[in-house]
Amino acid sequence: MRRLKIVAAVLAACFLIPPVAGAQEKAVPRSQAEIQLSFSPLVQQTHGSVVNVYAERVVERRASPFAGDPFFEQFFGQRFPNRTEKQRSLGSGVIVEDNGTIVTNNHVIDGADEIKVALSDGREFPVSVVLKDARLDLAVLKIDARGTFQPMKIGNSDVAAVGDLVLAIGNPFGVGQTVTSGIVSGLARNQVTEGDFGFFIQTDASINPGNSGGALMNMNGELIGINTAIFSRGGGSNGIGFAIPSNLVKVFLAAADAGAKSFERPYVGASFDPVTSDVAEALGLDRPLGALVVRVVEGGPADKAGLKPGQVIVSVNGVPVEHPDALGYRLTTAGLGATAELGVLENGKPKTIELALESAPETVPRDERVLLGRSPFAGARVANLSPKMAYELQMPTESAGVVITGFENGSTAERLGFARGDIVVAVNGVSVDSTRQLSDIAASDAGFWRVELERNGQRIRQIFR
Repeated sequence: MRRLKIVAAVLAACFLIPPVAGAQEKAVPRSQAEIQLSFSPLVQQTHGSVVNVYAERVVERRASPFAGDPFFEQFFGQRFPNRTEKQRSLGSGVIVEDNGTIVTNNHVIDGADEIKVALSDGREFPVSVVLKDARLDLAVLKIDARGTFQPMKIGNSDVAAVGDLVLAIGNPFGVGQTVTSGIVSGLARNQVTEGDFGFFIQTDASINPGNSGGALMNMNGELIGINTAIFSRGGGSNGIGFAIPSNLVKVFLAAADAGAKSFERPYVGASFDPVTSDVAEALGLDRPLGALVVRVVEGGPADKAGLKPGQVIVSVNGVPVEHPDALGYRLTTAGLGATAELGVLENGKPKTIELALESAPETVPRDERVLLGRSPFAGARVANLSPKMAYELQMPTESAGVVITGFENGSTAERLGFARGDIVVAVNGVSVDSTRQLSDIAASDAGFWRVELERNGQRIRQIFR
């Protein structure tokens, strides 16, 4: 026992780290009794707030490769009827308000025709979707029943520190509610998912398929993250899981409670690149950190605030910015209508800039229309791009021009390979500035079409006869 106490004292001295501001004081176990402590009381206090989410959708399957073919249907009739089948997905969710409001991942319920939740006590309820956003991969659901439910308190994810103990609660592989423990392994992780959100809490608490939408909880019984993704080559947990921070969940939940039909992030009117080691050396920075201003849209919020290409944003409201995704996260959690104080480096010298956080504006009428005629664009739906329109299409908000927003069924444009989000730059050498102009061009009988597009930042040139 004496040897154990000596070892514990040495460990405590070796790992003595100044506490994070706003966080409770932490300590390593100092006795055998402390080592035998259990998470059970904390789990009993909170497990009723985590639900299983069952999403179901009906999909149509063709019974034959000839089904729907007009030639075969003309000669053989409807001998190949299509059939439908149900697809089910399984995930988790967290009750965050006592009226039955639940937060989960968008990918858990995306495309579902029917969604139900099962509580830890076995009760099941249908739910309605209040708000969802594919880019953030968040969704807010509401239990369609009267009553008072057990919510989990939402904590402050900004005080989470690497090494903090955490619990993950969810329904992995559909085996039933499961609790796993671990620590916070990393913060501000980006390039985790295919979406444009990149600011995650990393944990080694086991997260598996079915845990999506479940709770990542601190030792105060507070929600600090929504479990979202895992790094895995075989589909199982490798000890690298990722959660959406609770401070972003708070902002998203507030929008849902306010009755928003969609979630808006602040429009900056600028584009940014990460600060690499080479860039840091060229700018005279001691380490690669921050978001490098690459382009500023004239008349936008960044332009009005005085941001210029070449500057590096290193903090928002006093909180360090690790990379451009972290900048977007900090501005989003600050909230629309607020003013953010940016810490900026210009020629190696620090300065402060105040940025107004505004919604993306519709600077030009979208003038949506379907293109007709015998052109390659026949059947394409197009609109004039504005920052607001670009945001809705999940495109860079500084994009401009005429964009393809969709297609009529079986349209010529879709068959020829045009895609949603393509910007039509020029046709037959004439620059395209508006949907009206493109409509006039498409109505002409040119016979020969030389088309220039911009797709995902790349220029594409095609010729049609």
